[in-house]
Amino acid sequence: MPGLIGKKIGMTSIFSEEGKNIPCTILEVGPCTVTQIKSDEVDGYNAVQIGFEEQKEQRVGKALKGHFAKAKSLNLKKLVEFSSFDEVKLGDTLTTDLFEEGDFVEVVGTSKGKGFQGVVKRHGFKGVNDATHGQHNRQRHPGSIGAASYPARVFKGMRMGGQMGNARVKVENLQVVKVLSDRNLIIVNGSVPGANNSYITIEK
Repeated sequence: MPGLIGKKIGMTSIFSEEGKNIPCTILEVGPCTVTQIKSDEVDGYNAVQIGFEEQKEQRVGKALKGHFAKAKSLNLKKLVEFSSFDEVKLGDTLTTDLFEEGDFVEVVGTSKGKGFQGVVKRHGFKGVNDATHGQHNRQRHPGSIGAASYPARVFKGMRMGGQMGNARVKVENLQVVKVLSDRNLIIVNGSVPGANNSYITIEK
């Protein structure tokens, strides 16, 4: 599916023609530059690599500088590959014209990192209100996790405390409410993973 790279600007709400207040997310999308076209013969698969947001020259290595020079592109911060694009050439600029109001899109971002969290926050355990076997006077502990002499181990996938957030999250079927091409903005209905100013990809 064709797509673009962008940034999450933040959330707002707009009123529909029926007077409903719709929660929306504003995305700054593009302009993106085609930096490489991969082919089955050369690379073993077909894809289009695009880049987003200009980078300072001193922060780019020699290899990447040559890569961008080949595409006659600026030095870019974020590079992403997409599996299908219709008739694009090296160095082409892609903008929000790829999307129209009413389109349904999927957005991929990195969720906010929460650090190490316990079972109450991470998995929604109730804690002391529903104290279970093995949970004596520990208000937010998981309780007993073991079985018996058989299987004499803890099964993989047991819901326990651990790292929460900071993971790749995809949200599907978000409807494009408005496209502001002059400002490179797309407004979608609903929420998008990640903090403000974090990178996202949006695909049709």
